[in-house]
Amino acid sequence: MPDPILLVGISGPSSSGKTTLSRLLRDAFPPHQLTILHLDDFYLTDAEIPVKNGIQDWDCIDSLNLPQLQQTLAYIKEHAKSPPEFVSKEDQNSVGEHGVRPEIVDKAKERIEKVVHEVSWKRRICLVDGFLLFSEDMKAVRELFDVKMFLTTSYATAKRRREARSGYVTLEGFWEDPPGYVDTIVWPNYVHDHNFLFVDQDVENELDESVCQSIGLEGMPRDAEENMGKCLEWAVGVLEKVIRGAPGEGPKS
Repeated sequence: MPDPILLVGISGPSSSGKTTLSRLLRDAFPPHQLTILHLDDFYLTDAEIPVKNGIQDWDCIDSLNLPQLQQTLAYIKEHAKSPPEFVSKEDQNSVGEHGVRPEIVDKAKERIEKVVHEVSWKRRICLVDGFLLFSEDMKAVRELFDVKMFLTTSYATAKRRREARSGYVTLEGFWEDPPGYVDTIVWPNYVHDHNFLFVDQDVENELDESVCQSIGLEGMPRDAEENMGKCLEWAVGVLEKVIRGAPGEGPKS
């Protein structure tokens, strides 16, 4: 039997830096020790995406193939690797330049290399990034993760970043947001699905520590919202503590 895999979830609003952070973490670990799974790889076919107010809604739970996602995560848990037939389309989507200084990336690699060597860490890590991993409607999926990291960002930042994107490779083609999509679909859905995580249920407030603690959520520091270098340092610190907390073994699900 292979060593049990460490399943790590990274979630947050659209354009908060989830995929950028995931790729930076993959590059920080030794080759082939960390793989990425994207929630966006589990969309329904383009024709099956639900319509809201006359527009396709790609940012809701009903746009996802949840049975396929759960089956894939169960396979990964059992076999410590992705199913052989799985091919990511999300990796074809550009996330732009990460803007992290080379010395910060190098320091992240050095920290990971040091802790992996010191505790003889052999387990593989599967990092799943997605916009809806920790919502209450996704509780069954949320509970599968050994580590849960949540990125926050403001409405203004999310809107600016999302609208700067050219579009997305989908299961059957390519999607471009129509005008006003952030205001009519993306941000309202994010608020609806995640306000329970915040003080006074206001997503522009701080995360509610008691709620986060109750579900085992690690929240990104506010000062990292516009700074991917600080975000990377924070995420490396989270994983570093997990690895040191159970040498050669890691936390159990």
